[in-house]
Amino acid sequence: MCDETNNSVDPADEADIAPVVAFWKRLGLPGLIDVHTHFMPKRVMDKVWAYFEAGGPLIARPWPIGYRHDEHLRLDRLRRYGVRAYSSLVYPHKPDMAAWLNAWARDFAARNTDCLHTATLFPEPGVGEYVRTAIDSGAQLFKAHVQVGGYDPTDPLLTPAWAAIADAEVPVIIHCGSGPTPTPFTGPDPIARLLQQHPRLQLIVAHLGMDEYSQFLDLADRFPTLRFDTAGVFVDFTEERHPYPHTELPRLADLADRILFGSDFPNLAYRYIDGLDALAALDLGDNWLRAVCHHNAARLFRLHHPTGTRTHAQAIPITL
Repeated sequence: MCDETNNSVDPADEADIAPVVAFWKRLGLPGLIDVHTHFMPKRVMDKVWAYFEAGGPLIARPWPIGYRHDEHLRLDRLRRYGVRAYSSLVYPHKPDMAAWLNAWARDFAARNTDCLHTATLFPEPGVGEYVRTAIDSGAQLFKAHVQVGGYDPTDPLLTPAWAAIADAEVPVIIHCGSGPTPTPFTGPDPIARLLQQHPRLQLIVAHLGMDEYSQFLDLADRFPTLRFDTAGVFVDFTEERHPYPHTELPRLADLADRILFGSDFPNLAYRYIDGLDALAALDLGDNWLRAVCHHNAARLFRLHHPTGTRTHAQAIPITL
């Protein structure tokens, strides 16, 4: 088990926090919205961290956890960064995990009202029922991890779950690209089949579809509900092995309203600000950065609803 008190970053280190705050203030934003963050039950997070730090087969390299703090310190750090809303991306690697992860994530969001109420799923009997329960209890976001779960997203067991999520218009962050390591069901083809079956699904492709960046951009041309998050992309740590093709930068500019900032916090082998600086270094303009780092997610998750209410949960007050 990992010892959460063995911190590699001082939780009170203003040198880590100040540049993040300066980043969004320079853009005239009220803060950041980070759609790709991980909060999990402690014993699950400990195992995830141990796997990363050991460079497990799906990671294929040592991956030090830069923000390896107790949960309350991680929450405090995000808030001091100025993150106005974030997620608790949980995901199962086997059957009989998803429902209790959903119960934990529901309670976590109730305790931390700035967290998007997140849920997950796995191809197993009863998945349709517990997904509908999660939606009815206020789920605002689902997480699917094709790589870790080792499943085909078009598995017939998932059909009622995808139908319920599509009907409720709840977005899904899905890790479906083949980075860091491909598995039998990663890549754009299964996602194309999934969207052909459920064209109203609002999928957010994690990590910009690493490593099949271009192919997933092609899918976005075909499916208008497809979006992307930026977690872990463009930073030096990732560019070493999974470089983004700079010939595709104009397409990122064209998709300015369908890209959302994600950090992968706390599972970073670099500083939080590095992810933001890497986006700025793309030189796609301040309006692009404003859309990616705040406005797109605020619109998607209705965080600025004029009545002060949400479709599925209490509004997080954010002013655009």
